[in-house]
Amino acid sequence: MSVLVVIENPEECPLSFTGIEPVAARAYLSDTSFSELKGTKVFNICRSYRYQSLGYYVSLLAEARNHKPVPSITTIQDMKSVGIIRLMSGEIEESLQKLFSDDDPKKISIDIYFGKCVDKRFELISSRLFKFFPAPFIRADFTFTINWQLTNVSPLPVKDIPPDEQAFAQAVASEFYAGKKLYIPKRSIPRYDLAILQDPAEKHPPSDPKALRRFVKAAEELGLGTELITREDSNRLAEFDALFIRETTNVDHHTYRLARKAVAEGLVVIDAPESILRCSNKVYLAELLSRSKVPIPETHILHAKNYESLMGQMSYPCILKQPDSAFSQGVVMVEDRESLREQFRFMLKKSELIIAQEFLPSAFDWRIGILDRKPLFACKYFMAGKHWQIVRKGKGDRDIYGKVETLPVAKAPKFVVKTALKAANLIGDGLYGVDLKQVGQKAFVIEVNDNPNIDVGYEDDVLDEELYLRIMEVFLKRIEIRKSGNHSQ
Repeated sequence: MSVLVVIENPEECPLSFTGIEPVAARAYLSDTSFSELKGTKVFNICRSYRYQSLGYYVSLLAEARNHKPVPSITTIQDMKSVGIIRLMSGEIEESLQKLFSDDDPKKISIDIYFGKCVDKRFELISSRLFKFFPAPFIRADFTFTINWQLTNVSPLPVKDIPPDEQAFAQAVASEFYAGKKLYIPKRSIPRYDLAILQDPAEKHPPSDPKALRRFVKAAEELGLGTELITREDSNRLAEFDALFIRETTNVDHHTYRLARKAVAEGLVVIDAPESILRCSNKVYLAELLSRSKVPIPETHILHAKNYESLMGQMSYPCILKQPDSAFSQGVVMVEDRESLREQFRFMLKKSELIIAQEFLPSAFDWRIGILDRKPLFACKYFMAGKHWQIVRKGKGDRDIYGKVETLPVAKAPKFVVKTALKAANLIGDGLYGVDLKQVGQKAFVIEVNDNPNIDVGYEDDVLDEELYLRIMEVFLKRIEIRKSGNHSQ
């Protein structure tokens, strides 16, 4: 196989390579003698790979000519993707924490030459990064905040190679140009593209970073090209075929607006804006469930004109809820009428309507996960120690949770699963977490959550990676139905 080394201005290249004369990028792009070459490996050492630059076109046309460019267009795109960088950072997270010490500066850059590094300390990490981002010369940036993270990978122009490292870079490059086997992971072109919306700064996200990585892995096994995006990527939604929201949702929030925009763009969306609307308001849920004869605790809708007359009809203690409460915020227990009156007046400042619900004491709540109108997982969320909810505040405002026990769905009581399915099916065919109280042989629905938690070691404790695969299979099925034009299925 012949080898070409392509750079913008060969006369300005500070490196020399044994037996190889660099080729000018413009010559490679326009001279027909290069386009007719067969079995050629093209090492692209242009200073930039940005979109529509000379470096970008060198790799693009090399692929069109059936040459083998290093880097490939896929690698170029990966280096520009914040989501891919974050994904790779997660893959090497454990190694990073061991690699750097407290004495290191908070920002460190490593120059990597075909997977090699002058500093032997960084040799292993350089090799791993090169396998994921196979490009001749790259610079990797690492930053310490709470822990060490990979924050950027970019091409390293030859003119920026430090003078004391040029001989090393030249020797390593010459070795590869001479025919050393170059390992580049094979990446199939994805059939469809999935965006996973997340907020890296969210304190209690629906899925932790490890779970997000499992979602990405499962999606890519099915041929779904996957990217982790944030709200700043809203203008890119049209690039994708589907949107999976893994950020806490609310109606008066960008998650709802992005879901609406994605649906308008023709994407498959979980959870859809209708699910966010229906699940986010407990007044709506109480009305919907009671009218459909789904068992719920005794419930009253309070407002400024009726709460005094209803206080005598309620049993105490009882639970007061803001209609849009979440994560136990905006949910309080009141022991008597005076406490109810005080809390109600406080809550009335935020909402015209307040939910008052019968208190059903229990050691745990059931959480039945449901997707596509089928049960997905079954969990017992136990109450936090000496508390009536699954989470309580500890010292320093720290959240303390009760334990979680995950069971095969078949091991959960049939009446619990049946009740959960009936409730979720009233909302739609998305991904839901139905919370229920079990009282004897009857289950009472407390609420239906869109965008339920799926974290490694908890909800996936029974199905493990199969859980993530099942969710991605639903995405794939729905994308294929949409692409076929058959929306009736």
